[in-house]
Amino acid sequence: MPSLIDIRQRIRSVKNTQKITKAMKMISSVRLRRAQERVLLARPYANIMAELIANAVGAATASEELAEHPLLARREEKRVQLILMTSDRGLAGSFNSNLVKAAQTFYAERGGADIEMEAIGRKGRDFFRKRGAALSGEHLGLGNKALFEEVAPIADRMIERFRNQEIDAVYVLYNEFKSLLTQKLTVSRVLPIELPEGKKPHDYIVEQPPRELLEAFLPRYARVIIHHALLESSAAEQAARMAAMDAATANAEELIDKLTLYMNRVRQASITREIIEVVSGASAQ
Repeated sequence: MPSLIDIRQRIRSVKNTQKITKAMKMISSVRLRRAQERVLLARPYANIMAELIANAVGAATASEELAEHPLLARREEKRVQLILMTSDRGLAGSFNSNLVKAAQTFYAERGGADIEMEAIGRKGRDFFRKRGAALSGEHLGLGNKALFEEVAPIADRMIERFRNQEIDAVYVLYNEFKSLLTQKLTVSRVLPIELPEGKKPHDYIVEQPPRELLEAFLPRYARVIIHHALLESSAAEQAARMAAMDAATANAEELIDKLTLYMNRVRQASITREIIEVVSGASAQ
């Protein structure tokens, strides 16, 4: 049976841990608010870009050049590029483990393909580097601010490799932010670009031919897809960490209550034993 000193030290240790989890929860809540604002501001822009491309494609449907555009070319997926977005730090519940499992499933479903991984985030990079996966690049710290200027070079390199037929497809795997308690694992194809369908076209009047519009829009649309995925991943990470730290704080409180009750029982048993010893000694005399 542990002594009272051991139990008190354990209670102090749990209380110190609880202070840390409370502080981390507060920090994550502040970062989540900022990340959520960025996501909500970026979603309308991505939707408008999709509408513009849909209208440009609709105007160029009769053109044979549309099917020959290098960013729309569909090839057999023998060489695949996967962009995996994880966090740089842990303590976020199942946020990273779900992404890693989904990436392993991605590999298993494309067993015959040559897959290269662009790792955004330390957790995913460390996991697959230890297992000998082919890494085409690694990026740490991008999820903190998720700036478009930092993501654009990654997208441009993917576009260049796809144009040069070094890879046949580019996918991005990330957690999409739904709510404070819900994140959705999402695998989205970046290249070749999937043309939006089912959208009602608007009657735009433009000076440039549709081919020139697509030359300008399609690369930027690919950059927007990757940047938007990083924004979603950043918000989902903070939400997952906030939920995990909230649960850890509640568990610490419960453990403190149990240890306090156990300590009181041990102290009561010790006092009772001492009284019995005193009474027994007095009776013996």
